[in-house]
Amino acid sequence: MSNTCASGEIGIADTTLTRAQLRRLLRQRRRQLSPGEQRQASQRLCRQLRGLPEMLSARHVALYLPNDGEIDPVPLLDWLRQRNANAYLPVLRPLADNALWFVRYDARTPMIRNRFGIPEPDSRFGALRARRMPTWALDVILLPLVGFDDQGQRIGMGGGFYDRTLAFTHPQNGPSRPRPRLIGLAHEVQHVESLPVASWDVPLDAIVSDERVIRARR
Repeated sequence: MSNTCASGEIGIADTTLTRAQLRRLLRQRRRQLSPGEQRQASQRLCRQLRGLPEMLSARHVALYLPNDGEIDPVPLLDWLRQRNANAYLPVLRPLADNALWFVRYDARTPMIRNRFGIPEPDSRFGALRARRMPTWALDVILLPLVGFDDQGQRIGMGGGFYDRTLAFTHPQNGPSRPRPRLIGLAHEVQHVESLPVASWDVPLDAIVSDERVIRARR
């Protein structure tokens, strides 16, 4: 049986693939999108996001700069500025294994490339507490996905940066406390019928692609 449906969507036979195999396949799918397709997908994504109630009320929003074919949320920055909302970018925390800071970002923010070659605010700039927001105090975090399914399950790049940073939001870690709304972003071509779930995966509140919004089932 073929692993891929005629429509291009990964079929149910692919539930036998490991998470590493799925990551390779789905990363290839998003990298195959042309620059024009990427721009159009980004525009559709941002239209979806601008209509979400949690985005309309948010004043502190973390997003990311796209890499490796990730869907691009950057056009949202102008909209956030018009609403007097603050934007933040993830920064690899110095002296911390696979954890993130969220540092305020605007046109004047000094940038460097981290060890993965991804632009991020200079950690010396972010070291000043006034320039970053505690993770729990953010209103919304928009995070990139490698894959997602109809149940709101997702897989990321495998480094565990977001899962470690957001572990405090996991239901298994006790009573709820102040936390941001977590919204995963992906191209529609990264949709699969079903994904394997790991115990450490932090549940999302929603997943948004260029074609749909999926509300996670709690």
